[in-house]
Amino acid sequence: MNSSLLFSRLSGVTLAVLALMAASAQAQQAQRAEPAGKARAAAQAALTENEPAEDEYEATMPTVYVTGTSENSVTKGYIGYDQAEVTRNQLTIKETPQAVDVLDIQKNKNYGTNDLSSILEGNAGIDATYDMRGESIKIRGFSADASDIYRDGIRESGQVRRSTANIERVEILKGPSSVLYGRSSGGGVINMVSKFANFTQRRTVGLAYGSWANRSATVDINQVINPNVAVRLTGEASEANSFRSTVNTRGRMLSPSVTVRAGNLSWTGQYTWDSARRVPDRNPDRHVYEQMGLSWRRGFARPGDFVKDDLSVLRSDLAWAINGSWDLRWQLAHRSASQDFDHYFGGTYDAATRLLGQNYAWQETANKTLSSALTLNGRFATGAIEHKLTAGLDWSREKRDPLLSTRRDQPINPFAAPGTWGRLNPRPAATLDNHHRAHSSGLFVQDLISLRPDVKVLVGGRHDRYKFRSTNIRKQSSGYDGSTFSPNVGVVWDINADHTVYAAWNRSFAPYGGNGYLTVDATANPATFNTDPEQSRQIEVGVKSDWLDRKLSTTLSLYNLEHTNIRYRPAPNDLTRWAVRGKERSRGVELNVMGRVHPQWFVRGSLGLMSAKIVENRQNRAEEGRYLTNTARVNGNLFVRYAPRPWFAEAGLTHIGKRYYYDKNEEHGLPAFTRLDALLGYSAAPWNFTLALQNVTNKKYWRSNAMPGSPRAVMLKASYEF
Repeated sequence: MNSSLLFSRLSGVTLAVLALMAASAQAQQAQRAEPAGKARAAAQAALTENEPAEDEYEATMPTVYVTGTSENSVTKGYIGYDQAEVTRNQLTIKETPQAVDVLDIQKNKNYGTNDLSSILEGNAGIDATYDMRGESIKIRGFSADASDIYRDGIRESGQVRRSTANIERVEILKGPSSVLYGRSSGGGVINMVSKFANFTQRRTVGLAYGSWANRSATVDINQVINPNVAVRLTGEASEANSFRSTVNTRGRMLSPSVTVRAGNLSWTGQYTWDSARRVPDRNPDRHVYEQMGLSWRRGFARPGDFVKDDLSVLRSDLAWAINGSWDLRWQLAHRSASQDFDHYFGGTYDAATRLLGQNYAWQETANKTLSSALTLNGRFATGAIEHKLTAGLDWSREKRDPLLSTRRDQPINPFAAPGTWGRLNPRPAATLDNHHRAHSSGLFVQDLISLRPDVKVLVGGRHDRYKFRSTNIRKQSSGYDGSTFSPNVGVVWDINADHTVYAAWNRSFAPYGGNGYLTVDATANPATFNTDPEQSRQIEVGVKSDWLDRKLSTTLSLYNLEHTNIRYRPAPNDLTRWAVRGKERSRGVELNVMGRVHPQWFVRGSLGLMSAKIVENRQNRAEEGRYLTNTARVNGNLFVRYAPRPWFAEAGLTHIGKRYYYDKNEEHGLPAFTRLDALLGYSAAPWNFTLALQNVTNKKYWRSNAMPGSPRAVMLKASYEF
């Protein structure tokens, strides 16, 4: 049965269950006592209220609905949250014995930074560089791209660039989180929360224009049809050139949604279509530009280079408040992503011939995922001991079909005028045609046990079963079927109403030898291949605090994260022998702060100190002691906003410390940089204007070994809310 048909049938089942449960809930409602009815009516009425007054800067997140501020609010991006959906367990952030960051991203979008990588740049513990194919994000030293990026609690598998035009906020759960989500690289989990239909009516349209013809038009219409039905439409059309010659992009995104509620039930259905067409920016590394003596604004895309990204996500979210203590949530999503490209990239320079030897690749890839996540949350007591229990059942079916051809050393004269370089003709035949299939299921239980009102213990465990199979271009096939158990334990102590300390031990796994994107060696013998999962283990301690009558919040955390059971072949000609290569370790301290420090002054910032290194590598002892590629020892940001209304202004610093990368076993360093950004805004209903200046001092820097930072850029945005 194909995935779309299966999703349609499951959606039909969802609607049928919704109808039956709605009837049951209405019958129960009629039988309940009047006080309970009044309490529920009051709670539902609260959900339909307009946004909080501008003086309100505290946001809370009930089970299903989110009460927050308007996109045009001058406090947007400086609001602290009590809860985060990424934890799945409805615990407050203070009750969660891990570092949790929640970022409203409208503030970032004012500067024209719309991709996830740019939005997360400078946040403590996160190295957000750039890659043409994906986001290239590392959390606490380890890559998050393949397994650890989620949208509304559903894994975003597949190689693709994504728009954030319909994303409300980004939540980050730091450290191993396999108990909640299954396979993981161990650094943490990123969850993007969509803008979806709710019962606060708003309609906004916007226009933006900036440097290098960076322009966009947006629409966000949330319409309350009646007290039980709301619809929403978000969309964006954008186009931009680049500070690098020959590079440009065009994007389109459209996302309609509907929310229906009946008694104790609510259901949200949403579809997101996201499409981008690009001339790629995948140029030589920094040290190659230095060898050639050319400006890093020089691009080397050849005529006909392109990248096509297409993403469609259809999701269903059904929630049932069973009673005042228990609720059930079922999330179902079908995701289809493709990234096709035909381009030249990278390259090495030969000083003798004065030629740049580029690489060439074309690819056609399709990724499809059908995912289901069922989560039960409840509260109960055993004698004097109170429990907050979370149980979940996850299931997914994933397909990945890459078709690829590559060629090395395609020389050009890098000093010739752009556009004069030719292409391979005809396009070479595919050298790789793989088909990867994965089935996984996971069952977990987690319990927050209140030993005393001020002391709580969190214990949890998860069992995952996964099956992989890969077939290559020669029709050879191999697979694996295995299982893993992931535990965690934590302690939370409320010193007083404002300060909470915590300690936790967490473990995660990356199955089948740590392969990130689902793939196994199709030529391997399953009896002798590397089937053991890689493991990540972390010990973390910290303190979460409120200050100034809960107007300002901080989190201070210290962690030791180890990545182990990394495997390699000690004898490359013997494919049956595997050994443990060694260990990688990340140690660090992080500080996050957000909130109001004065009636008209707001602050948001973070600082991370990290040492992420290769501790042991039996395969290549020369690598021992090296920093993990593109990880900084220091990173952070600090933004301050002054908002006397209707005018507001902000200034912010983003700092990234020195990083290293390696080419042919040779070490190269990326210098540290500090970037200054500033913004001036005016907000008086129904109009909102912002004028943002990124990189005020026109600092020259590199985001990654292959991507320079943007020179000074301006962005003017205007929106009208009606």
